[in-house]
Order: sequence, then C-alpha cells, then structure tokens
Amino acid sequence: MPRPRRRAAGERPVAAPEESVRGRPGEESGRPGREHAPLRRAPERPGRLLRWGLPRDPEATAHVTGFVVTTVLTVVVTRAFLQLAGFPQVGGGGLHVAHVLWGGLFLAVAVVLALSFAGPVVRPLVALTGGIGFGLFIDEVGKFLTQDNDYFYAPAPMIMYVTLVLLMVWADVLHGRRVHHRREHLAAAADHAVSGLVGGLSQRRRAVAEDLLARGRGARGWAETAALLRAIPDDEEEVLDPVDAARQRLRALLHGVVRRRWSTALTGVLLLVLLAGAPATLMVHRAQGQTAPGWVEAGVLGATALTLVVAARGWLLLPTDRYAAFRWLRGAVLVTLLLTQVALYRVEPWLASAGLLLAVAALGVTGAELRRLQRVAGAPA
Repeated sequence: MPRPRRRAAGERPVAAPEESVRGRPGEESGRPGREHAPLRRAPERPGRLLRWGLPRDPEATAHVTGFVVTTVLTVVVTRAFLQLAGFPQVGGGGLHVAHVLWGGLFLAVAVVLALSFAGPVVRPLVALTGGIGFGLFIDEVGKFLTQDNDYFYAPAPMIMYVTLVLLMVWADVLHGRRVHHRREHLAAAADHAVSGLVGGLSQRRRAVAEDLLARGRGARGWAETAALLRAIPDDEEEVLDPVDAARQRLRALLHGVVRRRWSTALTGVLLLVLLAGAPATLMVHRAQGQTAPGWVEAGVLGATALTLVVAARGWLLLPTDRYAAFRWLRGAVLVTLLLTQVALYRVEPWLASAGLLLAVAALGVTGAELRRLQRVAGAPA
C-alpha cells in the first residue's frame, strides 16, 4: 500500500468528499416514514460526450436558468415600457430601428465574450448578455410570422413561452437526467484553476473549486489538479456576477422557508392559487367580451384537472414518504408550467405572467425541500 503524502508546511489542504449520511425516518420533521432521498451514485463508465471531449459544466443549469430568466425579464420590461410610452419608434425618414436589431447585437456580444475568454468567470456575463439579446429578439416574433408585420399577433406570447420552455426541457435532458461523472467535476475544478492562474482565487471561488475537486476524487489527473489549486494565490478581486448574487439571495430566502418548515404549507397555498387562477383567468377573458379558442379552454381545464390529480397524489404521500411526495408536488407545478400556462398565454399574457411567477416560486420551494432531503441522504443535490 502506498504511504499517504505528507503535506508541506504552508500547503493548502484539499477538501475531502462529503460523507454519505442517511437521516433516520422522520428525523427532521417529526413525521413518520421515509424522510430522505434515495442515494444517487455517479456512473463509473464515462459517457459518449466525455469520450468526445465534451464534459458538462456542473453549473450549466444555473447559467441556462439565468439566461432564460433574463430573457423573460427583458420581454416583460420591453413590452411594459412600450405600452407605457405609447409604442414609440426609433428612426425617421422611412426608417425604423426595430429592437430585434439590438437583440442581435447583444447576442453577437455574448458570442464574442464566450469565444474570447477562457475559464468560468465569463459564463454568467454570457448568460446575462445573451438573455437580453434573445429577449429583444424573440419579443418581435409576431412581426416575422405575419404578412402584415403584426407585433400584436395574439399567439406571439404563447410562442415565446413555448420556446423558452423547450430550452429549459433541453437543458434538463442534457444536465439533469444523468449524474455528473467524477471526470466532469475534476474538469470543472481545473476550469476554475484556469482563471486562478492569472488572477488568483477568491475565498468563495476557491471553495467552489475545492468542492468540485472533492467530487472528482479518483479521476485521472486528480493529484495534479489538486497541486495546481494549492499553488494558486488568494485574491478577493473578481468580476461582479449579478446572476449569482440574485441566485444566492433567492437560495437564502428559500432556505429560510425550508428551515422554518414552511415548505409544505407554502407549496399547498401556491398550488391552490394556481389551480383557482387558471379558470379565473378564462372568466376574466370572457368578462371582457372576448372568446377564447376552444382548444385553449379545453387545455386549461384539462391541465388544471391533471394538476389537481398529481398534487393530490403528492399530498397523500406526505405522511409516509416525504421525498416522493415532494417529487409529485413538483410534478404538479411542472404540469402547470408546461401545459396550463401555455394555454393561458394565448388569451391573457399579463395574467399568465403573474401565474408564471407563482409557479416558479412553487418550483423553487419544492426544489429547496428536495435538496434538503438529498442532503439528509448524502446524495448529490
């Protein structure tokens, strides 16, 4: 057996992998039954993407989420500003500078940033800039689907929403269905070392890199990467990451909700509002003297019924299997996001946007509770 290497004086220790600790049933909530998540293990055999030299970034889901959220906020702010300002036009003399052109410019800047800088520091900026550009671009989708360049084309908000949903589903298929291989964690740790070689590592970024290194233990090149990270000096100066700052604040808020055991009650309240809000939106649309397409009404009512069934299944599982229960409750929220909101955006985009915010909040609460249960089990969150 090889003897363990003695650490030199002043050398930084390397974080060890987290121990797998399973919580006892009912340990934190006082409820009987299973409280923890089933332990998920990383695959031993590298997948095809790794054999092609395409390791997935463990933070990719956060970057894609930041891109989509920025896109949604850009569309909402753009439409609100245009409506309040009376839809002004930039240009003159027969020219009209549509904001789709500004969107293309922001997208070009995002691509140039991604191609110009190595390391993980630039990716949040790419997500933010690309989200603004894509929002300005897709906001004018109605003009390019109609012969008369109709910006107010009624199905346009629904088309935007479906496009963003498909992007999130694609990201989930790529990153959320398969546990990251330890080689991918090690590659991500080495990626952080790339930026540290030239600018040092802040305490926060070093902690992220060492956590990734710990998860990549056993992969080829681990010792070399660990030695490289130890050699990188400390430097607290780093580029501001507004997406990460907003995400950390949201995580702290959701952690407070979970820690105070409000997750069950808050999830129930949000689901009840969503269930009642869908048919109420149709009633508001009719009260304004407008008629919704038949498929919209059928879709809203059918999706609402499906949401109710899935949520009821989750509620019945709460006393015996909290983890499975919250997966069903999260599924109910996803039904609302993937089906109900699509139909509502066809008739009342602003009310559908309010429902979207509530559904995203419910998704955040259920996700935070599932992560807590995963930590109890020692599984990767």
